[in-house]
Amino acid sequence: MLHLDGRPASPVTLRRMTDAIQHRGPDGEGFFVESFVGIGHRRLAIIDLSPAGHQPMQTRDRRFVIAYNGEVYNFQEIRLELESLGYQFRSKTDSEVVLNAFAEWGTDSLLKFNGMFAFVVWDREELRMTLARDRYGVKPLYYAVRGKTILFGSEIKAILKHSEARCEMDPAGLAEYLTFQNFFTDRTLYRDVRMLPAGHYLQFSLGKTYPESAEPVQYWDYSFEEPSGSVDEREYREELDRLFYQAVSRQMVSDVELGSYLSGGMDSGSITAVASSQVPYIKTFTVGFDLTESAGIERNYDERGLAEGLSSVYKTEHYEMVLKSGDMERCLPRLAWHLEEPRVGQCYPNFYAAQLASKFVTVCLSGAGGDELFGGYPWRYYRAVVNTDFEDYAAKYYKFWQRLIPSEQFRKVIGPIADQIGDFDPVEIFKGVFSKRNIELETPEDYVNHSLYFEAKTFLHGLFVVEDKMSMAHSLETRVPFLDNDLVDFACRVPVNLKLGRLGDMVRVDENQPGDKTKNYFSRYHDGKLILRQAMEKYIPKEVAERAKQGFSAPDASWFKGESIEYVKREICDSRAGIYEWLDYDAVHSLLQDHLEGRENRRLLIWSLLNLEQAHALYSL
Repeated sequence: MLHLDGRPASPVTLRRMTDAIQHRGPDGEGFFVESFVGIGHRRLAIIDLSPAGHQPMQTRDRRFVIAYNGEVYNFQEIRLELESLGYQFRSKTDSEVVLNAFAEWGTDSLLKFNGMFAFVVWDREELRMTLARDRYGVKPLYYAVRGKTILFGSEIKAILKHSEARCEMDPAGLAEYLTFQNFFTDRTLYRDVRMLPAGHYLQFSLGKTYPESAEPVQYWDYSFEEPSGSVDEREYREELDRLFYQAVSRQMVSDVELGSYLSGGMDSGSITAVASSQVPYIKTFTVGFDLTESAGIERNYDERGLAEGLSSVYKTEHYEMVLKSGDMERCLPRLAWHLEEPRVGQCYPNFYAAQLASKFVTVCLSGAGGDELFGGYPWRYYRAVVNTDFEDYAAKYYKFWQRLIPSEQFRKVIGPIADQIGDFDPVEIFKGVFSKRNIELETPEDYVNHSLYFEAKTFLHGLFVVEDKMSMAHSLETRVPFLDNDLVDFACRVPVNLKLGRLGDMVRVDENQPGDKTKNYFSRYHDGKLILRQAMEKYIPKEVAERAKQGFSAPDASWFKGESIEYVKREICDSRAGIYEWLDYDAVHSLLQDHLEGRENRRLLIWSLLNLEQAHALYSL
């Protein structure tokens, strides 16, 4: 906390805020309180387990104070550079390297860090507080401005422990979530609470800052662009192989035991292949599903057999668990408390996967990011590859990302809060994601790169927020090798035709063969991630590399009509449910009936409403 009007910070309040996120750091606690500044920290010890890694940490001259969450994997190289400049170190932690790097280079240091992080640094000389978050948003950081008081934390629940924080629902935030099943701006479900955007920092100075006008500063952004000049596919494949191996190796630095998630897919399989070559009998983890009550495509959702096959290839020590329909309702109150606000997709399988892994390891590698960087969702990009201009493109792609409520019913559903959302314009929110909306877009490749940019900024970011909270709920650190700086920079430069080999065919279908013929195209061709598939054949069986994309989802469409139906009815089909303070019961009930009677698959909406109901009860929104 920071009181810009000079009022003293309360040590009692600070402890209460820090205790709220004890699960993120069970290995220690620390506090820095000096007049109007209070910084608390909970430690999950990963590198240098000794007391020398205690936080908040100060520089030797005591000018700078840091509370830091995350891992910077190139910290040893940065440390050598700092030592050449005369810096001395008391610990072997990356925390101390980040602190001294900031002392030397200020916010320019952010571009040196290869890893995931969120931190706050207090400059005792300049009386300036800096909040910063990693390039991709792997680690969360929230803040709230209440008058002259600045509150911040890794989770919202820490901020809400301060007496000046308001635990109220933000109508515009709820409307944004119900449109996209995500947040594309810095809003949250909580009034006044904002999430610092990925790749940004924010500064407040005592006596100089008007907090309500302070704006985050962007220091990095994705840049998906077609390369100029000739393309040698072999060179791209070899460079991808080199960078991927390097990325996994970098992220294995740890002084505690490290494991890996292992599904039956290419991304986690390739990571496990590299990791197992460096750590014999590495522990691996997968979650499967009881499919006795599932139907249709959901009968293919259990990948345990494929994971077991890969485990046998890599000789891992493999653990698995099977989820049944009742497991969702059993964990949902606890899950919702940790999640605080729902974002993309259903995440209770992630919750259980982290619970399983945490029984054996403290760090776990994840395959997240491979799809978003290398074009793993071709059926999305192909919806908008032939356009007249950006406005035409945005109109087409926006319709796909209205994920929960049909646009013609949206105003009716949010009827009780419709007058409170101000000038809420979801189309403008959608367009606002694009930093280069005014550049000339001429080719289908340009539009695909725009879509890749959009999904990295929104969908992937949402996945990171969810995964961080699901893993930290069990005091587990999840790492994402695909988000290595060098690998990301390379992925942004890979030509679209090396990711989506049938783009030309799809353009022709998009122009001349609408309707069922388009669907037939998707059933005939398994497109996407082509260069990655080719490169990963070095590490995984060819049949795994060539498998069609399958997400990590439970068979909820079936369960929400079958074994879980009574739970769904009890929680959100009752007009007395808390969510109907915000939503129109009749409009919502009509949408739910579409699912229960088999007219539409509204599993995402049901999951979202269940989470919102829990948040309403747990946080008194």
